[in-house]
Amino acid sequence: MSFINEIKEKVKNDIKTIILTESEDVRVLKAAEKVTKEGFAKIILIGNEEETRRLAQANNIDISQINIINPLTSEKFDTYAETFFELRKAKGVTLEQAREIIKDNMYFGTMMVKLGDADGLVSGACHSTANTLRPALQILKTAPGTKLVSAFFLMVVPDCEYGENGIFVFGDSGLVENPSADELSEIAISSSKSFKQLTGKESKVAMLSYSTYGSAHSELTEKVVEATKLLKEKMPDLICDGELQLDAAIVPEVGKSKAPGSQVAGQANTLIFPDLNAGNIGYKLVQRLAKADAYGPLCQGIAKPVNDLSRGCNVDDIVGVVAITAMQAMEQN
Repeated sequence: MSFINEIKEKVKNDIKTIILTESEDVRVLKAAEKVTKEGFAKIILIGNEEETRRLAQANNIDISQINIINPLTSEKFDTYAETFFELRKAKGVTLEQAREIIKDNMYFGTMMVKLGDADGLVSGACHSTANTLRPALQILKTAPGTKLVSAFFLMVVPDCEYGENGIFVFGDSGLVENPSADELSEIAISSSKSFKQLTGKESKVAMLSYSTYGSAHSELTEKVVEATKLLKEKMPDLICDGELQLDAAIVPEVGKSKAPGSQVAGQANTLIFPDLNAGNIGYKLVQRLAKADAYGPLCQGIAKPVNDLSRGCNVDDIVGVVAITAMQAMEQN
């Protein structure tokens, strides 16, 4: 059974309601149909019901069992607008502005999650990451004890002996552009928790660099060295090490040679990239060249599950992210 299918089976024990905000995208409608048929989550689509059903019918997609909510005609509209006003009035938002903002599918859907009318939200198939995260940060805010919202990709590499049988978390590969050493340590903490939450296995965190144990020295390597030091101070029981080159992190024989005695070298399953350039390039290389499944960018550090999609996603990618979002909601509870 594939890793995503294992997650689907787990979340069937505690069915969660997941919102898809992009009802104008055929891929999203096909994903909603597939999730509903597989029965591992309940889907709510946000949009104009008539137009959504017309689009589905034109593409032979069965969404007859799926609830579609139009923000403009919802009986909860006033409640959501007033709640948003209360949350944002200190920032100068008026009630009239709040009513306009809540007409937006993302803001409306995020407010549903905030008030417990849904358990999680997935968006980004045809919108930017900013459009997905801005409402989440304004309405849901950060999770308790979390200093930084970041993003990761769950990578599932076929026929791979490395990581957790080919399963990795790559962080941050989608959001924080050039993290400081302290921010990099926070990304590592969140990523380690995400790995354990989704796999049930202990994370082994590698702080990646082009250097291993001082084989090179520069401002770039020193940031990773400092981040590793901070990480060990903050989480003394976490299995982590750095700075490590990628091959030293995941290939046992290279790890033994370059970082003898390391608990992580050659065994890493949670890879922390020094910046977004490296993280984004890294996940796309693995996705395309190793034909890996790349789920994300998945968000970590938000009070309730909200996840982004790559605009190049396919139907199965969306289905997988819905399953992961349901798993996050189940674990949070």
